[in-house]
Amino acid sequence: MRSFDELFEMAAARKGGARAFEAGMPVLKTPGELAAIPDDRWLSMMAKSVFRAGFNWKVIETKWPGFEEAFEGFATGRWSLMSDDDLDRLLQDTRVVRHARKLQSVGDNAAFLRELAAEHGSAAACFAQWPGADFSGLLALMKKRGSRLGGVTGAYFLRNMGRDGYIIGGDVATALIRERVVDKQPTSRRDMAAVQGAFDHWAAESGRPLAHISRTLACTVP
Repeated sequence: MRSFDELFEMAAARKGGARAFEAGMPVLKTPGELAAIPDDRWLSMMAKSVFRAGFNWKVIETKWPGFEEAFEGFATGRWSLMSDDDLDRLLQDTRVVRHARKLQSVGDNAAFLRELAAEHGSAAACFAQWPGADFSGLLALMKKRGSRLGGVTGAYFLRNMGRDGYIIGGDVATALIRERVVDKQPTSRRDMAAVQGAFDHWAAESGRPLAHISRTLACTVP
């Protein structure tokens, strides 16, 4: 397994040099900033991430103001009680993408966020306070208790909210295999523990956030 400095040099060489590469690093929020985000904004980004998965991101971005109107601002209390009538109405609403299972996931994820709020004071507090050394555990939590938040969808959701973490997309997985952290796309608990260990090692070595390490790994792949 290469050192982070070696990986950074590889990535920077492919991306126009160290200064240009640094400028493209993900922008992250502090735990305090994350904790101050209202839970309806977490639900909104969950929904956007779910609808983006397997779909044209630009189309979803263009339609998003209509989603906000149709879902009345994504209040978690309102949508945790999503009814069959709500779903039927949304399936006729041209402001949204009329995909029944993804629309239903908004209600399921509103209920999930309400559960987190009951356990932690707010869903935002849970996401903000979760330790980076157990980021794989946070991904597992969303996959188990959320709706359609497995794979990279949950990780993209957190990244778009400004939460530090890694995204094991195709290039990152390729880099992890090359560095002999895993021998295939990581999905098992054992593989995810190995991935977490590697990221923790590079974080301790470099002082970098997980998101910057993730970006660096991705950019080492041609």
